Amino acid sequence: MPSTRDIRRRIKSVRNTAQITKAMQMVAAAKMRKAQQAALVARPYAELMNRILGEAAPRIVWFKHPLMKERPVRKRGIVFVSTDRGLCGGLNSNLTREAIKFDKNTTVFICAGKKGAQFIARTKRQLAAEFTYKDPPGFAEARTISKFAQDMFLKQEVDAVDILYANFVSTLVQQPKLIPFLPIGEIKRVTAGVNAPSEPLAPADGGGLDIFEFEPDEKTVLGALLPHCLNFQVHQLLLETRASEHSARMVAMKNATDNAKQIIKDLTLEYNKLRQSNITKELLEIASAQMAVG
Repeated sequence: MPSTRDIRRRIKSVRNTAQITKAMQMVAAAKMRKAQQAALVARPYAELMNRILGEAAPRIVWFKHPLMKERPVRKRGIVFVSTDRGLCGGLNSNLTREAIKFDKNTTVFICAGKKGAQFIARTKRQLAAEFTYKDPPGFAEARTISKFAQDMFLKQEVDAVDILYANFVSTLVQQPKLIPFLPIGEIKRVTAGVNAPSEPLAPADGGGLDIFEFEPDEKTVLGALLPHCLNFQVHQLLLETRASEHSARMVAMKNATDNAKQIIKDLTLEYNKLRQSNITKELLEIASAQMAVG
């Protein structure tokens, strides 16, 4: 049975841990609000950009960008977006559970975040590159990741590229999600943001498409618009993952703080019982000694 000194030491240790987790919870809550706002604010821009692309692309039948070329998938690239730090519940575990489903012999990983890169190295899978991104993620960082994936696709090092990330649903819900990235394939119009299903472009009234005039020309406009759409898509998914990370960390640290308080309560009760038992034992010893003397 532990002594009262041991219990006091354990209570002090748990109380110190609770102070740390409480501080981390408050920091994560402050960052969570900013990250959630950044992810939600960027969604309308992504929707508008995809809608513009969906309106313009079908009106150019002859235009074919190299990023739209489909071919048999013998080698697949996965942009694995994870976090740089832990203590965020099961967020990274859920992502790695999805990543492990891919065949290690035919899959190449492009990791954004240290946790994902550590998992790929630990499981001896093919790691093409490792990137880090700040908090909040910058567009230049997303463009670097997107450009690397595009170059691998254009050089035919991979035949298709998907993105695995943590989709932000709410403060309590973050879901691992896999979406196609390359090839672009048939361009569709997004109707409700990056997390909503897409639908094919509807024809204009009269059964045909309106005629657009491109300046300077069609090839130049769509040739610049397609890579920019891909770059911003990566940026949006980095924002989604950051919002998911801070939300999961805030919830995890709150649970840890609540658990620590419960442990302190239980230990305090045990300490009081043991102390009362020791006092009762000492009183009995005093009474017994007095009766023996008298």
